[in-house]
Amino acid sequence: QVQFVESGGGLVQPGGSLRLSCRASGITLRDYAIGWFRQAPGKEREGFSCINADDSSTYYADSVKGRFTISRDNAYNTVYLQMNSLKPEDRAVYYCVTVWNCRDYRPLNSWGQGTQVTVSS
Repeated sequence: QVQFVESGGGLVQPGGSLRLSCRASGITLRDYAIGWFRQAPGKEREGFSCINADDSSTYYADSVKGRFTISRDNAYNTVYLQMNSLKPEDRAVYYCVTVWNCRDYRPLNSWGQGTQVTVSS
């Protein structure tokens, strides 16, 4: 059974940084496209960043482009999300999951518990 575990969330002031980690059991992440999603209070979960399996090309929604960076560490079977210049509107629960591709962010596996990110002064 594939399980995802997200970590690294917390409370940060506007302009601050966090690095989220995505680890999985039962799967080798380098073989899959991995998407980061977030769900803000009262809103639907949305995919905003993705890294491809073959060439590790990366994709970002306009809302995070230039501030967030997705990367892989295959030795640790981990995908990271470096988040800089955080804004109050980045507040959400963040999830990672394998996706069919980085065009439509269709999840391939079940969701983990996510990690809460709160940006507030």
